[in-house]
Amino acid sequence: MPVKSIQVNGEYIMDEGLAADSQINYNDAIDYWTGVPASVDGVLGGFGEQTAVPKADIVGSSTFLRKLQTRMTCPDGVEKLTIDMGAGIGRITRDLLWKVSDKCDLLEPVKPFVAQMNNELVGVKNRGKLGDIYDIGMQEWECDANKVGKYWLVWCQWCVGQLPDEELVKFWERCRTALIGNGIGTLIVKENIAPDDDIFDETDSSVTRSDAKFRELFIKAGFKLIASDIQKGLPKELYPVRMYCLKPNN
Repeated sequence: MPVKSIQVNGEYIMDEGLAADSQINYNDAIDYWTGVPASVDGVLGGFGEQTAVPKADIVGSSTFLRKLQTRMTCPDGVEKLTIDMGAGIGRITRDLLWKVSDKCDLLEPVKPFVAQMNNELVGVKNRGKLGDIYDIGMQEWECDANKVGKYWLVWCQWCVGQLPDEELVKFWERCRTALIGNGIGTLIVKENIAPDDDIFDETDSSVTRSDAKFRELFIKAGFKLIASDIQKGLPKELYPVRMYCLKPNN
C-alpha cells in the first residue's frame, strides 16, 4: 500500500453497504503485490526515484524522529532494536532506520520483495546492522519469545491498510508487548489519510483510513499518542500522509 492519488467518486469500486475494511482480502493483496516490480517505483505505486516522493518521505521521517529524540532515549547498554513492518524491498531500512538503530529486523510477505532485499540491504548488512527477515504477513506475526520487550522501535509505514480494523488492533497489541517497557519503546505509524470516511481500494485490496479512525484504533490497541505531523513536500494529487508517534498506555 504505497502513496495514493486522490480518487474521484466512482474510481474505487466498493459495496457501500459494507464497511471498507471488511472487503480486504489477503490473497488478493499478495497476488497484486507479487505482480508489481520489486523496485522503489513498484513499491511506491509509480512514485519512484524519478519523483520527489522517496526523498521527501525520508527527509520528513528523519525530521520527525529528530523532534522526538528526547522521548526516544535508550538507556546505556540497551540495544536499539528496530523492526520495519511491511518493509517492501527494505527502502526505509536502507535509507533511514539503520542510521538510528543498532539492528534492524524486517517483515514482508511478498516473496519477490524479500528476495530484492538481498540487493537493497547489502550496505546495512556490511555495517552489521541487518537483523532477521520475516517473510510473513503482519496478521501472522508473533514476536519471537527472545525479543518480547526488546524492541526500541516498531515502524509501520504504508502497510497497515492491508489489515482489517480488528486484525490491526490485534497486531498493534502484539507490537505493544514487543516494545521495551517503561516508556522507552516507540511505535511509529506513517500512512495515507482519507479526508472523511475510510476508503477501500480494490486494486491492492487495502483501506485508506481517516485520522479519526487511526486515533480510535490506537486507543483500542492500548497506545497513547505522543506526537503527530503531516508529511511535507508530496505532490498535491496524493492523499495527505500523516506520521504518528505512540507509546504503550501503561
